[in-house]
Amino acid sequence: MKRSRSAFLLTAAILALQPVPESSACTTFCLKRGSEAVFGKNYDWSVGDGMVMVNKRGVAKTAALPPQEKPAQWVSKYGSVTFNQYGREFPNGGMNEAGLAIELMWLDQTRYPDADGRPALGCLEWIQYQLDNFATAGEVARNAGRLRISSDAKVHYLACDKGGSCAAVEFIDGKPVVHAGANLPARALTNHPYEDSLRFRDRNRGDAKALQGIGSLQRFARASERVEDYRGGDPVRYAFDTLNDVAQGSYTRWSIVYELKAGRIHWRTRENRRIRSVALSAFDFSCATPVKLLDIGNGEGNVARLFADYTPEANRRLVTSSVRQTEFLANMPPAAVAEAARHPETTSCRVR
Repeated sequence: MKRSRSAFLLTAAILALQPVPESSACTTFCLKRGSEAVFGKNYDWSVGDGMVMVNKRGVAKTAALPPQEKPAQWVSKYGSVTFNQYGREFPNGGMNEAGLAIELMWLDQTRYPDADGRPALGCLEWIQYQLDNFATAGEVARNAGRLRISSDAKVHYLACDKGGSCAAVEFIDGKPVVHAGANLPARALTNHPYEDSLRFRDRNRGDAKALQGIGSLQRFARASERVEDYRGGDPVRYAFDTLNDVAQGSYTRWSIVYELKAGRIHWRTRENRRIRSVALSAFDFSCATPVKLLDIGNGEGNVARLFADYTPEANRRLVTSSVRQTEFLANMPPAAVAEAARHPETTSCRVR
C-alpha cells in the first residue's frame, strides 16, 4: 500500500511518545518460584485508552517506515495477545503463545544505533517483532542487535519467558546493552539504566526511608526486593500487590499480570478496578481466522467471550482517540491520523 509522507511522519510521532517525567514512566518485574513465572507491569502514562489485540501467526508484515529507512519485513511465527494504545501492530507490550512476554519503559539515556545497512522498525513494532518471532528471553537477548530501531522514543525493554528467564534490553551510546542470566540478578526494570538501578538498590538495602516514593530508582528497589521476598502462595495476587506498591496514582493507567507458563493474562485499569482475565488457549491464532480485539476497559472475570472481530474502523477510533488525548499529537490533521491507522491493511496472511 502506498503511503504519504504525512502518514510516515505521524506514525513516527506516535511511536516517539515523547519524554515524560521520570515519576510517570512504568515498572516491570518477574516472580520466579519453582515452575511458576509471573510477569507484572504498571503502565504509567497520560492516556488510558487501549485495546487488547489477538495477533495471528503466519502474517507477512512490513515496518511502518519510509523506503529509505529500509523497513524490516517478516512473517509471524507465533500468535500473541498484546495491549495497544496507538493502533494495531504497535503494542505497548504483550505475551505470545510460546510464553514470552515483553514490556517497555521510558529511559532517558537511550540512544539507538545510527542508520546502517540493517533493516529498521519502530520502538513499538520492535515488541511485536519479538513476540512474532521468538519463544524465549534468550532468543531476544541473542537477536537484540539484528534490527535497528528508528524512533525518537527513548525506551528499554524487559522480556521474560515461561521458564522464568529474563533479559533487559537497552540501547546506550548507539549499541545494544543486554542483561540476562547471571548479569540480571534482579528481575525488575523501571526508568534508569539497569546497572544504575541495581547499584542504588544495593547501596540502600535496609534503609526504608531511602526506598520510599515514586521515583524510578525507589520503584526498582521495592519491586526487586518484593521479587526476592516471594516465598510462594498466589503469585497473581502477590504480583498485583507489588504493582499496588509501586503505583503512581492517576498516572498508573493499566496494571497487567502475565502467567507465563500457564498462558494466562490478568489486568485492571484505573477506571475499572475489576480484574479481567483471558487464557491464550481461548483463541485461534491461525491467520485464516479474524483478528480479535477488546476495549481494555470492558468486562470483569474471564472476558474471552467479549472479544469481537477486528475492524479498520475500530482501529481508527482507537488511534484517533489516543492521538487527540496526547498533547503533542493533538493538532495532527485528521486525514493523516486516518492514514496512519490504516497501516494494518499492509499485512497479509502467508502461512510459512
